[in-house]
Amino acid sequence: MSTSAEEGDAPSFRVWALRGIPEVRAGDDLAKLIAAASPGLVDGDVLLVTSKIVSKAEGRIVRAADREAAIDAETVRVVARRGPLRIVENRQGLVMAAAGVDASNTPAGTVLLLPEDPDASARAIRDGLRDTLGVDVGVVVTDTFGRPWRNGLTDVAIGAAGVRVLDDLRGGTDAYGNPLSATIVATADELASAGDLVKGKAEGLPVAVVRGLPHVVVSSDDADGPGARALVRSAADDMFRLGTSEAVREAVTLRRTVREFSDEPVDPGAVRRAVAAAVTAPAPHHTTPWRFVLLESAESRTRLLDAMRDAWIADLRRDGRSEESIAKRIRRGDVLRNAPYLVVPCLVMDGSHTYGDERRDTAEREMFVVAAGAGVQNFLVALAGERLGSAWVSSTMFCRPVVREVLSLPSSWDPLGAVAVGHAVGAARERAARDAEAFLTVR
Repeated sequence: MSTSAEEGDAPSFRVWALRGIPEVRAGDDLAKLIAAASPGLVDGDVLLVTSKIVSKAEGRIVRAADREAAIDAETVRVVARRGPLRIVENRQGLVMAAAGVDASNTPAGTVLLLPEDPDASARAIRDGLRDTLGVDVGVVVTDTFGRPWRNGLTDVAIGAAGVRVLDDLRGGTDAYGNPLSATIVATADELASAGDLVKGKAEGLPVAVVRGLPHVVVSSDDADGPGARALVRSAADDMFRLGTSEAVREAVTLRRTVREFSDEPVDPGAVRRAVAAAVTAPAPHHTTPWRFVLLESAESRTRLLDAMRDAWIADLRRDGRSEESIAKRIRRGDVLRNAPYLVVPCLVMDGSHTYGDERRDTAEREMFVVAAGAGVQNFLVALAGERLGSAWVSSTMFCRPVVREVLSLPSSWDPLGAVAVGHAVGAARERAARDAEAFLTVR
């Protein structure tokens, strides 16, 4: 296969599958097998090698009557799950179906694992071809991936040596002079896809050659380049790191009480999205018993916290507390004062029933309190999903009249504490594991 144009000087390249590669077995030297196939390689060529033969040569065939167990062993993180299908992050840092564990084209009762270090595998093939044939080529180890939001499979680079895997065009301009500010081309993946067109999936042609693109090959004088690992997006930059149910579970896990916040401002839009999640909580009688008061200005936060502090001091003095004890208790409110954003969730009883019976009226209010708590929990989890830390502090419940007066709230609104919101300083401390079985009673 080749690309060309009528103009003789138009950019072009040629790609073809290499015939004559025998069945690969553990311990085989792939560079020598490729060289023996008389590929006629020249400096600047790119060799595209299917990961399956790399795995076979490296002895990555393992006995596994249960493929699922092999997938478990290669998985470091489940990204998404639907029925038996799992998208996971594997030991190589790749996010893919079934951790790349393959039960095809391998003897019955065995499975084929991906190369342990695909970049190192590519380097070994490149070095071997240089030693055997005296050529300076790039090597890409490829594997087949499905992709989010797109039907069909394509080959991508999972290992590379001597190839500029990414072409960073940022800082340049397009044909119209417009600045390029976000364009980084995954060159190694494009090469892998081109090779797949001629290798095929069932033709037994595991190696392809691309010629005519010497600019993508790194000179041996410049080492081997960054490798395909550079194609893997970091967790911090990955906006689509988890599937839906896994994202919910991780957000619940991430929801920790945060008491130290940075000066980084809070995006009001993120808080509003968290409120939108909060109001999906279940509630009795088709009611909406939640209200969220957002204190976005420093002035409003200071005014509320000063008034609350004065009320607490007065209450504590009436209780006969010492000044030292009062100061200590007041310091507990620092988590609210130091937060860059406060939210006061409130309970409203609109739509509640009155029975005229104390027992039933008490139960009615408890139902609404539980529903309001569910809304606040939704809110806290959604904040964690927005990568915001939070601390739900009960303080406003002890001076509700003051809170209502300062914030000009209706008398029917009951503040349910205050939620400090911000970006956490440092990682959260590890929480001691809890055994769910300890909290179960089965009848």
